Amino acid sequence: MDAVLAEFLEQFADPVLLTGLAQVAVAAVLAALVVGLSHLRGLTLERELGVALVRGLVQIVAMGSIVGVLLTVDFVWSGVILLGMMIGATWISKNRGEGLPGVVRVSFFAIVFGSGLVIVTMTLAGAIEATVRNLVPVGSMIIANAMQINSLALDRFKSEIASNRAEIEAGLALGAPPTAVISRHVETGVQASLIPVIDSLKSLGWVWIPGIMAGMILAGENPIYAALYQFVIMAMIFAAGGLTSMTSSLLIGKYVFTDAEQLRRVETDSSS
Repeated sequence: MDAVLAEFLEQFADPVLLTGLAQVAVAAVLAALVVGLSHLRGLTLERELGVALVRGLVQIVAMGSIVGVLLTVDFVWSGVILLGMMIGATWISKNRGEGLPGVVRVSFFAIVFGSGLVIVTMTLAGAIEATVRNLVPVGSMIIANAMQINSLALDRFKSEIASNRAEIEAGLALGAPPTAVISRHVETGVQASLIPVIDSLKSLGWVWIPGIMAGMILAGENPIYAALYQFVIMAMIFAAGGLTSMTSSLLIGKYVFTDAEQLRRVETDSSS
């Protein structure tokens, strides 16, 4: 235990941290510029942007400081660590769907199912090495993207319900089943949530070279293998995100109706 604690504290004495802090200061200036422009343009995003930046820095430094300790634990702990990340992703993602009934349960199940299925499958296939050193960072990347796509799907679905409540209720009044009147809005949510990852796939290798591929090339790996592995990563992100958004949209599409097939009240709904 003392050796683990000593290894943990030793990281903070590395001189390279001063270089890292200087780089963070420059990046923070650029980020602060965006926050300032948001204020000038009246976008009212300053608080959310500021909190996100500070929170992201604290969280990534906390993770970086304990990653050395994590790499020494047994493989079985990988599942516990990834489950903790999924719970955190659920907590963040549900905020975008705040007001929708059952949003926490839906988000948790969708993220666990979407990202978990991809992580397990690709680990069994050998694309993700079954070690803590590989499973945790690659798994976290898949979970984070599933979270973002789930957030986009919930946010768009909530907007669809708020904008089209009268149309949906009219369809129900005419005797149409809930699945029929809601299907178009579910599809719109899924489509909107997948636009960023689809655009990333379209521009892969042409507009941008992702970090993993660049890192592998800089480390001396075969560039073609690095490109292939980068595509595998992108495909995993797309698969996890697609499964997550489809699952959450389908489930939340059922939760918005009562047992009497009436549309529940949603906080952002203008009629509520």
